[in-house]
Amino acid sequence: MSSIKMFEKPLGMRDTFPQIYEKVEAVRHAGRDFLYKRGYEFIKTPAVEYFDTVGKASAIADAHLFKLVDSQGNTLVLRPDMTTPIARVATSKLLKEMIPLRLAYFASVFRAQEAEGGRPAEFDQMGIELIGDQSVFADAEVIVTAMELLKHFKLEEFKITIGHAGILNCILQDYTESIEQQTTLRTLLVQRNYVGFEEAVESFDLPKAKSDALLQFIEEAMNVKDIRDIEKYVRKNDALEYMQQLAQLLEMADLADYVAFDFTLSSHMSYYTGMLFEVFAVGSGFLLGNGGRYDGLLEVFGSKVGATGFSIRVDRLLETLNGQSEKRQEATVVLFEEEQFEAALLKVKTLRAAGKLATLQLRSSLVDEAAFLAYFTEVVVVGQEEVGGE
Repeated sequence: MSSIKMFEKPLGMRDTFPQIYEKVEAVRHAGRDFLYKRGYEFIKTPAVEYFDTVGKASAIADAHLFKLVDSQGNTLVLRPDMTTPIARVATSKLLKEMIPLRLAYFASVFRAQEAEGGRPAEFDQMGIELIGDQSVFADAEVIVTAMELLKHFKLEEFKITIGHAGILNCILQDYTESIEQQTTLRTLLVQRNYVGFEEAVESFDLPKAKSDALLQFIEEAMNVKDIRDIEKYVRKNDALEYMQQLAQLLEMADLADYVAFDFTLSSHMSYYTGMLFEVFAVGSGFLLGNGGRYDGLLEVFGSKVGATGFSIRVDRLLETLNGQSEKRQEATVVLFEEEQFEAALLKVKTLRAAGKLATLQLRSSLVDEAAFLAYFTEVVVVGQEEVGGE
């Protein structure tokens, strides 16, 4: 093996060291307890799926899929998201047993990187899927659950931005003159390139009424105070009434202060067909999570039911929690010499039975005793008085 490659990892892959691992586990346990108490049952799907089903149905670009070939020649993918595999499981089995379904997950997903840019190719997501309910109340439940989950982790400085894919699609269709123009503008919105959006509108040579409407829409739709303010841009549309009702439900939940409406919101996750939202929080410069309604995805698997959900990026959640004070965990080390092994076993057994975190260590094996003991809050030397750690 080349010494140059010995310590390298595949592009975008990361090692998780013990301190971070424990933080992830703490988030996993706290999140599981929180969601389970709200009626969401946890599910696990394979890390590897068929490309022709999950791979093609997911909204992740083909270039970002990890592809493999099995012994029968079938093309497989490492799961690029969790929503698509859960849709597969729900339509094949679970919806025959119960509807609506409330499912939750904590799992790794895989997105291939084309160049090293600090972005992980594998990361953990925690989220929920509410499948089999087309009502606005289901969307409200998902958004409220996302907000309450963040508050459960002691986050207060966050914002949820809500839009609607159907409303945006309607506007782009009405004020452009080709599918290509719609695709160009939608891509620019996904990228948050509003300057590029305005330049593209001007380059299309649209009738003045249409170009003026698009440019004015961009100015007004990014921070909507009253959903009725954008009615002038949209032909009669049930989605507007739907969003007005959603806003009212969030007010009833006393969470409206965390919400902003942005009808320019668009996602690379193309299976979102209705309401969609994004989560940002102080402490992370990146999108913390996102979600929305994806009724069309279930149809790919042969089931015409409503579905909505959200996911939170665990690594980015940890970034936002780093500012919170951490209490040092109490830990005891029991030091012994070879002839004291039996007594040391008895001592460490007693400590663990009392609920303490206790490590058993042969003293003569320590290269730097002071440095090792600094990790513990209590040091017990078998045969001597107990002494405090550093």
